[in-house]
Amino acid sequence: MKKERRAFIKKITLASLASALGADIVFAKNLPKDYLPVFLEEQDSLKSLGKDAALKVLNDRPWNVETPIHLLDDKVTPADKMFVRNNGSIPEKIDVSNWSLTVKGESVREEKSYTLSELKSKFKNYTFQLTLECGGNGRGEFYPPTEGNQWGQGAVSCAMWTGIRLKDLLEDVGIKKDAVYIGYHGTDSHLSGNPNKESISRGIPIEKAMQDETLLAFQMNGREIPLVHGYPLRLVAGGYPASASGKWLKAISVRNKVHDGAKMESPSYRVPIEPIEPGTQASPENMQIIESMPVKSLITFPKSGATFPLGRNLDIRGHAWAGEYKVDKVAYSIDFGATWQSCNLEKPINRFAWQHFQASIKFPQKGYYEIWVMATDENGSSQPMVVPGWNPKGYLNNACHRIAVKVN
Repeated sequence: MKKERRAFIKKITLASLASALGADIVFAKNLPKDYLPVFLEEQDSLKSLGKDAALKVLNDRPWNVETPIHLLDDKVTPADKMFVRNNGSIPEKIDVSNWSLTVKGESVREEKSYTLSELKSKFKNYTFQLTLECGGNGRGEFYPPTEGNQWGQGAVSCAMWTGIRLKDLLEDVGIKKDAVYIGYHGTDSHLSGNPNKESISRGIPIEKAMQDETLLAFQMNGREIPLVHGYPLRLVAGGYPASASGKWLKAISVRNKVHDGAKMESPSYRVPIEPIEPGTQASPENMQIIESMPVKSLITFPKSGATFPLGRNLDIRGHAWAGEYKVDKVAYSIDFGATWQSCNLEKPINRFAWQHFQASIKFPQKGYYEIWVMATDENGSSQPMVVPGWNPKGYLNNACHRIAVKVN
């Protein structure tokens, strides 16, 4: 990528730079030789990750990239529009011919290793559409602000994943009755460069590991998983925070206790059991691990800020999901929550897949409107109209999504 960038810089002119940026470059005469403006640097980086240039880079060390909500309109999230959430450095070299997955831990009867070809051929393959959402999705709306990438609402995806069931692998290895948790181990490296430190090593309860839809995936949307998303093998545990779905897997530990790997310690991916005052810290005893994600929905069409003529109905659409549960209903409001109207809601294609909703809205007069959307899950839990309980890491913001429209 660096070689291509140098060649590009040599050919580019100030006029073409200004055209790409959409504005003249003030103080262009002071540009250092071979310097590429930050805006184009980000576009170059997104291209190298196989991402749409409209995605937003929040961090490049490690890579964290958000998807604008209107680009999540596809029913199945394509690779170029999928958000990126990493904790360490993406592996630079992966030799699949020498790659293996080892299953170990206190609660396995015997440690075993498998090549990728053995996993693919020995076990039945399954395909599920599974929702993955960063636990910190929506963090940027918390006040006072919390540490971490200030995600909007675009850290969510729902791709098609193909692989083997984790439970089939665990049954082949043989696990003891005292197994309570599994932990994953990847080949991504710690940002410090210390080979003895893992950047992230989270896990899931054994009950989640044994669900039919919990996969060791080697394909995404019918193709090899892109490197940035975990090639050649990753865990996919839909409905849980995406941090539970480890990438670049090299080992799985079957534990007789809650896994204690990197990012399992408090307050990482934990929220207070009892509410706390905003801006304060919670004691470790008052923190619980995030498991099923809360009910949530997004309007993916139209894009916020849309303008259209009076007398024409506006057709909206979007997605709703509820962690491990089904969404029971979705409603919209155009009068700031005073009244709500039902949307048409589709059934999920399989468990843990998001559900699609549509509605046709007629506006009474010209002017500015906000469209609010609220989902309710099968247990009767609905999205709050305001940002929910503050927590030290800014997790689980499932407030109603809103878009602005103007009727002329």
